[in-house]
Amino acid sequence: MINTIATNNTDNPILRSVITGAVASAVAASTVNYRKVKNKEITTTQAVKETVKRSSQGAIATAAAVQTANYLTQKGGFLKAMTTLSVGMAGIYAIEMLDEKLEEKYSLSSCCQKEKIETSKEKIDE
Repeated sequence: MINTIATNNTDNPILRSVITGAVASAVAASTVNYRKVKNKEITTTQAVKETVKRSSQGAIATAAAVQTANYLTQKGGFLKAMTTLSVGMAGIYAIEMLDEKLEEKYSLSSCCQKEKIETSKEKIDE
């Protein structure tokens, strides 16, 4: 079983779904984010971050959707299908939560850096 999930096995339909989802999502997200950068709505760094996030979520969503559909076509596969769907949803949710936590951490870090700079400037002025 583990050998069928190995990344060098291109015959694995789940792996192919993950790759397909990642590529499709990357194309869509990068196109949208390119326009946003061009219109100066976001920075290049924000565009890359958003594209990676959406590509990861797209990979999970596509793999979960394909495997859920496969299980639904099998006799007695409903429970497997719902489990796969739940795992996919949990993966997408986890990426959202991770992104929020990292955003909080870096905005806090950035805020503290600004305070240190301002404090240093005040000491210099004195």
